[in-house]
Amino acid sequence: MSPATVAERPTVTVAQRAAKALLRHEVEFVFAQSLPSALVLACEAAGIRQIAYRQENMGGAMADGYARVSGKIAVVCAQNGPAATLLVPPLAEAIKASIPVVALVQEVDTPSVGRNAFQEFDHEALFASCTKWCHRLPAADRIDDYIDAAFTAAGSGRPGPAVLLLPADRLIQPAEKPSPRSARLGTWPIDRVRPSDDALYAAAELLRDAKMPVVMAGGGAATRDAAAAVQRFQDIHKVPVYTTNMGKGAVVETHPLSAGVVGALTGPGSLGRHSLGLLREADVVLLAGTRTNQNGTDSWRLFSKHTRFIHIDLDPSEIGRNFEAARLVGDVRTVVNALSDRTALNDGGRVDHAKRRIAEAWAAFEADRAPVYASQARPIRPERVMAAIQHVMPRHCTVVADASYSSMWVVGQLRSCDAGQRFITPRGLAGLGWGVPLAIGAHIAAPNRPTLAVVGDGGFAHSWAELETLVRCRIPLVVVVLNNGVLGYQKDAETVKFGRSTSACSFAPVNHAAIAAACGCEAVRVDDPQELEPALAGALASGRPWLIEVQADPEAHPPLSLYDGTLDRA
Repeated sequence: MSPATVAERPTVTVAQRAAKALLRHEVEFVFAQSLPSALVLACEAAGIRQIAYRQENMGGAMADGYARVSGKIAVVCAQNGPAATLLVPPLAEAIKASIPVVALVQEVDTPSVGRNAFQEFDHEALFASCTKWCHRLPAADRIDDYIDAAFTAAGSGRPGPAVLLLPADRLIQPAEKPSPRSARLGTWPIDRVRPSDDALYAAAELLRDAKMPVVMAGGGAATRDAAAAVQRFQDIHKVPVYTTNMGKGAVVETHPLSAGVVGALTGPGSLGRHSLGLLREADVVLLAGTRTNQNGTDSWRLFSKHTRFIHIDLDPSEIGRNFEAARLVGDVRTVVNALSDRTALNDGGRVDHAKRRIAEAWAAFEADRAPVYASQARPIRPERVMAAIQHVMPRHCTVVADASYSSMWVVGQLRSCDAGQRFITPRGLAGLGWGVPLAIGAHIAAPNRPTLAVVGDGGFAHSWAELETLVRCRIPLVVVVLNNGVLGYQKDAETVKFGRSTSACSFAPVNHAAIAAACGCEAVRVDDPQELEPALAGALASGRPWLIEVQADPEAHPPLSLYDGTLDRA
């Protein structure tokens, strides 16, 4: 080859090669704020759309919501230093909730390492506790290897976040060596894992001999493909299904054998108050994709001491963590389908008994909440807001909640209309303020489905700036703000434990609708319960970003077991 030909050949940079690798993994979006600039420019040139967040801790939550709904491994980008440190909270949520996110984080120039360069930080130490994998790109010609390694770590085994650190100078270096890689690793789980036939038959035998088998479905059962498998198991084998908070939507809750969410929602006025009895009759519980964590099991008190367990989980270390169980290591879809094909359950009257008990539980729950569900009181009860949402939301609507009370209102009051309907709550670490960014990511993943976010005024204050993101990116998200002027859960929990709450639990008045309007978002304040349904229906049908601010009752609280006998006295 002549020197002239060599000189005329265009240079391919590491950033451009990275963008091509992302395209190979079918990445369509990166959640970023321009940095690493060389990489984001290369992504946009390659046709990968940048969703630019405003607050640096919101991008990771957007990626989380996107991954939950799309079934794809999400990509978030960040600058070294402050932006990287603000990735820690959403990545910590992702690792606890088993959500695959690849974070591409800029590093200082290689010659500047260890010299107190601007915004230099020990990122490997920073991300050690909240990622499955964190490595620095060692050489220009290894970019494809390391992109693939990050996706493999995020999407295989128990899903979770992976971080690839990219020195800024290395991104603009030439990367002429052609990539030998062709794998597509963008969807999760990357590997479908199933236990041995012996383990499956042993579990099937345990179910067959059970007098009252029950399924408890967790977050691993609520993903798009897993939900279909759990619904099939329920339909074929006539087994009652309860869900954890994160598992809501795994089955349609109008099914005669669907007992809804239980967890810590067992106080007076809850569905769990009435459905818990059947769960405690269960002699065998099939745990499907749940961590058996504190909130999901009401501090590990839900089950009878005589209950035996079968536990399905991709993470072997989760099986037996809190309840000794027959071990079925694998992803929920694969294992439930395999178990369903090997199981033949006895009836002996158990099905009719379970249907009757579940129907009675739902009827008693409806009777308990009827006064507040139809209440015309002002300020408005949150249950009344949930009634309006239930009435107008389409069957395929994605509902997202912020942490704290917003999550409890959504999982405890709404009823899923379809198997696989997504109810997304930040229950890994349950960080406040993640409702709006989770919903943004969820809607980008499924733009043909209406998306509604329910947030409290305390949590919404963390993410006000993303209203501008909604307008700029033309994301028709409907945000319902329950404005009660207090940090509700904190105030009530402190009152229960100490008899009083700190001054931080009460806020100055804020007009959230005015903030939204200033950002160019459609907005309305609602203080009359009769205005709720028209406002919600109009916003969902509009195809535009909307904020509905509800003047909510500061004395209202979900029926948590914590308040049984304290705030909720019999």
